[in-house]
Amino acid sequence: GAQGEYAGLLTIRAYHLARGDAHRNVVLIPISAHGTNPASAVLAGMKVVVVKSDSEGHVDVADLKAKAEQYKDTLSSLMVTYPSTHGVFEESIIDICQTIHDNGGLVYMDGANMNAQVGLTSPGMIGADVCHLNLHKTFAIPHGGGGPGMGPICVNDKLKPFLPGHVFNTATEQQAPFSISRESSNINAVSAAPFGSASILLISYAYIKMLGADGMKLSTEYAILNANYMKARLEKFYKILYLGKNGTCAHEFIVDLRPFKISSGVEAEDVAKRLIDYGFHAPTMSFPVPGTIMIEPTESEDKAELDRFCDALISIYEEIKDIEAGKIDKTDNPLKNAPHTQKVICSDEWEHPYTRKQAAFPLAYVAKNKFWPSVSRVNNTYGDRNLICSCEPTEAYLS
Repeated sequence: GAQGEYAGLLTIRAYHLARGDAHRNVVLIPISAHGTNPASAVLAGMKVVVVKSDSEGHVDVADLKAKAEQYKDTLSSLMVTYPSTHGVFEESIIDICQTIHDNGGLVYMDGANMNAQVGLTSPGMIGADVCHLNLHKTFAIPHGGGGPGMGPICVNDKLKPFLPGHVFNTATEQQAPFSISRESSNINAVSAAPFGSASILLISYAYIKMLGADGMKLSTEYAILNANYMKARLEKFYKILYLGKNGTCAHEFIVDLRPFKISSGVEAEDVAKRLIDYGFHAPTMSFPVPGTIMIEPTESEDKAELDRFCDALISIYEEIKDIEAGKIDKTDNPLKNAPHTQKVICSDEWEHPYTRKQAAFPLAYVAKNKFWPSVSRVNNTYGDRNLICSCEPTEAYLS
């Protein structure tokens, strides 16, 4: 995704250069944006100007218009995520894009949340000029360590001549329809290979062809429905941040865990680690709001699996309430010690004030198909601050 951002911004820069507008180097970026947005902008040689968010998590349109007017002579572009990183459809998105165009800039849409767009709207419909697609989030390729990833960019007609080319490719479009000419853009390849990890694209192509237009739209609708179903179950126990005017979210929503730090000493990391005991990898933690978790169920899971996850979070909520009530120790409890490994549970010694069953099998379904974590909690801060391996030398193992 970040490489897609970088490629898109280079394309925008090439467009301005071709028009004699080399001075247009200011990028407006909402404060709620993915952290890679400003990083990509700086790498592309641009100046970042931050746009405020309002109390509901939307882009502050008044602040955006004021800054677009302030920088109208040097405005290059706006980077905006739609739906927003807060999991809300920006109701003013068309007005936002038009404001940028009226002041000489272009709109880069971060495609991280396309899972809530496909078949219902599109970057072109809202007025974006270029976007990237996170194929791992919407179009079925492996994610993270299962990569490599791909972040292809899509552009409108006026940016087409300025797409990145390749340093060894001088063919014109007439000579080779499937080649990219660099004669007009002068942008070399963004990745090591001419078209990135191109073989990965076959997965997304097959996914789209097999589902068809109706299937892709249905996937989007299920992703939004699933998120709102989970929100409806969990909002009885947790505060949900940032909803639309009708009280719904897009394809993801944010659970606020910050009040528990004051009432029980429980933090977002404790909840994330405790979810492992229930058999779940934790969702996004502390982004875009510190002390929260952001849940994005997608279209893939059935209702039973959504309920299983909700049941886990509701059970964790009850554990937090027990800590608040003094029924469980504030520092020696299932959340602070999570996750619990098989080695810990099967040890002859058990010194905690809660039972092994509470630790490893908090709900009945967990015992039926228990996933055991391989390690207990590690010291994240120590790991971040000690990047150089301090292991014993190989010679130490000779004895």
